[in-house]
Amino acid sequence: MSKKVAVLAVNPVNGLGLFTYLENFFENKIEYRLFAVSDSTDIKTNSGVALRTDDVIEGLVGHAADYDALVFSCGDAVPVFAQNADKPYNQLLIQVIKEFGAADKLLIGHCGAGVFFDIAGVDSGKQIACHSYVKDTIKNGSYTAAPCIVDGNIYTAAEEKELHLLMPEVIDALK
Repeated sequence: MSKKVAVLAVNPVNGLGLFTYLENFFENKIEYRLFAVSDSTDIKTNSGVALRTDDVIEGLVGHAADYDALVFSCGDAVPVFAQNADKPYNQLLIQVIKEFGAADKLLIGHCGAGVFFDIAGVDSGKQIACHSYVKDTIKNGSYTAAPCIVDGNIYTAAEEKELHLLMPEVIDALK
């Protein structure tokens, strides 16, 4: 039986990255729910495509036990987070990542995901692939220049263009 995945989508989300995850989960019959890191289920891709998610991040708080994995689908996450770090939904983002990390769930992401895993403190002593522009922000784990890496329960790709290298490992872990 396949596992259940909570997918986080920032606003705006990188459409290529998000759709890569969702297509792979759909094609492999892996159940998922899409949560907006926002106060609304209506978000957009960073190219302007309107999306409606299943729920907002607040609906995921306290539900790590209901899922086997958490996917952080990046977008304009780092600059948008920096501008809105005090917003309740961004505070809940860090709380949810901590909850999933504490429950030893799979943590999956690309681009800036490693930054958020690091802020939440769930990457201690682990290697993280992330966009080279944010590599210096990784403090608890260690940045790798590899296009993708699996280190324990953390699965990361440097950018969405490398997700095709990471997805076979993710799918294997979720089947």
